[in-house]
Amino acid sequence: MSGAVLRLRPATQDEFDEWLPRQEAGYVEHIIASGSLPPGQAREKARRDTERAFGGGLGTPGQLVFRLLAEDEPVGWLWLAVPGSDADPRNPRMAWINDVEVDEAFRGRGYGRQAMLLAEQEAKVRGMTSIGLNVHGHNTVARALYDSLGYQVMTQQMKKPL
Repeated sequence: MSGAVLRLRPATQDEFDEWLPRQEAGYVEHIIASGSLPPGQAREKARRDTERAFGGGLGTPGQLVFRLLAEDEPVGWLWLAVPGSDADPRNPRMAWINDVEVDEAFRGRGYGRQAMLLAEQEAKVRGMTSIGLNVHGHNTVARALYDSLGYQVMTQQMKKPL
């Protein structure tokens, strides 16, 4: 594991413009791999969800996109949603980690864990009292990380092909 300490920096407009299509494409891949939707429907869902989240572009209120930096080197991304007027009335102070991604060349160095802890700190600073995330069942590496950080299952969907 690297000794580099990770920090967050808000993404620039150019970085956001590069990240958003990749994030949407990765979301499509996860939906398909989970078996929840066929490719065409997965692409449409990802398009709709992305438009809903980022209808105002990088400056969309409540949507925070960060670069993960080790020293000054970009090593990944963090997308944190901090609710405003559209908050879930059951959890009005619950932030959501919508995406955490460590670039492949930098994986295995503990950056994913550090990114999660930074997300928690950022949410606390913004007045949030809890943080949630969604993870596809096939993503066992991420699930193990989240378990080790104390995340608990709130709901679970299961499927069996016939």
